[in-house]
Amino acid sequence: MPLSKSTSSLLKFMCGAAVGGFFIQYLTFQFRIQFLVQEKELPMDSKVHNHLYHYDLRNLSSVTIARRTEAEELFKKIKVLCWIMTAPQNLQKRAQYVKITWGKRCNVLLFMSSETNHNFPTIGLNTSEGRTQLYLKTMKAFQYAHDHYIDKADWFLKTDDDTYVILENLRLLLAKYNPDEPLYMGKRFKVHVKQGYMSGGAGYILSREALKQYVKGLKSKICSHTTSVEDLAIGHCMEKLGIPAGDSRDIYQRETFFPFSLTPHLVHGSLSKSSWFWRYNYYDNVDGPKCCSDLAISFHYVDGTFMCMLEFYIYHLRAIGYRYRLKTDFPSQVSDVGDDY
Repeated sequence: MPLSKSTSSLLKFMCGAAVGGFFIQYLTFQFRIQFLVQEKELPMDSKVHNHLYHYDLRNLSSVTIARRTEAEELFKKIKVLCWIMTAPQNLQKRAQYVKITWGKRCNVLLFMSSETNHNFPTIGLNTSEGRTQLYLKTMKAFQYAHDHYIDKADWFLKTDDDTYVILENLRLLLAKYNPDEPLYMGKRFKVHVKQGYMSGGAGYILSREALKQYVKGLKSKICSHTTSVEDLAIGHCMEKLGIPAGDSRDIYQRETFFPFSLTPHLVHGSLSKSSWFWRYNYYDNVDGPKCCSDLAISFHYVDGTFMCMLEFYIYHLRAIGYRYRLKTDFPSQVSDVGDDY
């Protein structure tokens, strides 16, 4: 029995949509594979990182050379240990993209998991997996970082395996502070803890002295496993120990650590006004492009493909003749923060 014209058209449409969807998935897959292949050819020496900042200077402008030189100097002077919260099932779909993108710019890069994987590698913390284990993993991870790296890094950054970090901007922020004074910074929320606490997804950072005091707090039981909500538990502990929560905003009072990916923050109206986010913000937050500092440091909920895209946009894409729209920096002290323009 012959098909009606409408049925035939519908079948053609469905076939076309299926082919188109497959083609898009194929291109995305090929992009990720090519990025992985190219990046794995680069050296992964965490001590030198020559491939990050060394270019043929004859082809670069004096301004670009100055910026790259500044980034290289900050890399040498401000040593950041990054530890990434991951799990065995996330190594290939998440953690490997941290490893080949922004993770290369950490002075020390560690992947913390419930199990040891010598090939990746990961550090096994001898825990179970799941949200109820997050703070236990965090306690053990910071303890490991303290025991093995306390004299090899100035600052200790915790992130998830779907967080993207611009290390150069983070180091510029940290250059204003002394790692031998207790300090804790990130995306600051105001609920539950008087001085606020930092979003776990956006990532947060402890100074060397803060880490020392935190580990002492664990040993003395001042800090304990009071809740499985990792970022809140850290916030409670920091307050009990008298470790101040720092302000990570730039001189225009714009945020730099973000608990979501770019769209909810940058695109006006993407995040509902009824969202918990607006109630949790320690500082007033703008909906739309003025939400975000030109010196943004981190974004959360970034999948592998988007990490590769961010890597390209930030470190490779050039807009010829473009000049940055404003000069920006971080305040030397919180009291230096000025009015937005």
